[in-house]
Amino acid sequence: MLSNYTKSGLPSDLPVFAPGGSQRQTWSQRMSAPERLYYADSFLKSFPAAVTDVRELSHTDGESVWQIALDCTAFYPTSGGQPYDTGVLRAVSPGGALLDIAVESAEEDDQGQVWHFVRKPLSLGAKVDGHIDWERRFDHMQQHTGQHLLSAVFLRELNIATVSFHLGDSVSTIDLAGGPIAHHSLERMERLCNEIIAEDRAVSTRNVPRAEAESMLAAGQLRKLPERAGDIRLIEIHDIDRNACGGTHVASTGQIGALLLRGTEKVSRGVRVEFVCGLRAVRAARADAAILSQLTTMLSAGAADIPAAVERLKNESKNTAKERQRLREELADYHASRLAVEVHIEDGLRIVDRAWKDRDPEYCKLLASRLTSAAPSTIVLFSSESTTPASIVLARSLDFNFDCGRILREALSQLGLRGGGSPDFAQGEVPAEQLAAFRTSVLAAVRASVAHSR
Repeated sequence: MLSNYTKSGLPSDLPVFAPGGSQRQTWSQRMSAPERLYYADSFLKSFPAAVTDVRELSHTDGESVWQIALDCTAFYPTSGGQPYDTGVLRAVSPGGALLDIAVESAEEDDQGQVWHFVRKPLSLGAKVDGHIDWERRFDHMQQHTGQHLLSAVFLRELNIATVSFHLGDSVSTIDLAGGPIAHHSLERMERLCNEIIAEDRAVSTRNVPRAEAESMLAAGQLRKLPERAGDIRLIEIHDIDRNACGGTHVASTGQIGALLLRGTEKVSRGVRVEFVCGLRAVRAARADAAILSQLTTMLSAGAADIPAAVERLKNESKNTAKERQRLREELADYHASRLAVEVHIEDGLRIVDRAWKDRDPEYCKLLASRLTSAAPSTIVLFSSESTTPASIVLARSLDFNFDCGRILREALSQLGLRGGGSPDFAQGEVPAEQLAAFRTSVLAAVRASVAHSR
């Protein structure tokens, strides 16, 4: 199947018949930018086309990704903040079998060619029927037109301009110039958008010469223009917005369905507003309702009482955390006094060496601090294997003058690890399989340091 073309492109002298006529032309002549059918009709769900180029993009583990170019396409390529279309290229094999080849994405290159990404190649000149994933396309149309409307309302009502937007798989955002927006203003913007949606205003498309578009820009009838020559495609929402845009849009605001603001956050250029439109808004509301239903059951409270119940739980959690910390400190004091009694001073030195599997690192550090503060002539080496890697604490009472941080740091560096601390308290992490040998080397270094300091 691949013998009639190369990966790098098309032979310039390969003649073919143009679709629908008898005029002969070469493939190099056919490789101009394809006709973008979605410009004229965003509601086009299927279309006939011919393959003008095929190339292998990648080959991994026996599977290839191919790029297919067509003489015309209704597949929208990723561009201007709007995601690509997906769908199917349907063709008939030489044997008469029907082939459905999934289009996983579409992208435009620097020359204006639209590439359809597939897992199976097609022959040059092959006739195909393209079928758009309509649910995905219409969702993008709703979100994109909703973005135009939302940006226009923010500009008209609050004089806040949109500096960028993004249409995501689940939510979409616009970035607005300026500072925080009051909650009541956000509610008003959402209400106004939905009122305009309910009015079912016309959304129209037209092309104007560049000079006319520049005159509109100068007169304040356009917010910005793309930096390119030729006619400019304008999207207009009746009596609310006019915008230069190459994306796909619904035919009237009523087809947006609904617009729901989901939240805001501060970003470097201003405020990011998250929103959903159409069926996304319905799904978002349904998901919120399901979560609210779960919470009412879990908290045994009505929906209106959820905030108070959550606040009560937060206060209880804070109080519980304080009480737990108080008990841990009391336990550490008791534990420290018990260890001071259990481990005697020998040759002017008390070494408390313990390894635990059921004590967390924070408790080990607390216990080491309490023990070395309360008991003189004491050196502590604790390890906790409740985490991976194991946690190490080396501490000393203030009547010694060797450097715990240096000892631990040097021992860890021999294993290619990092750690250390102050002269009287240091910590680090060691893999469990190296822990026993590491503890032995640290204790040897401690004994040598104590002997040297005397």
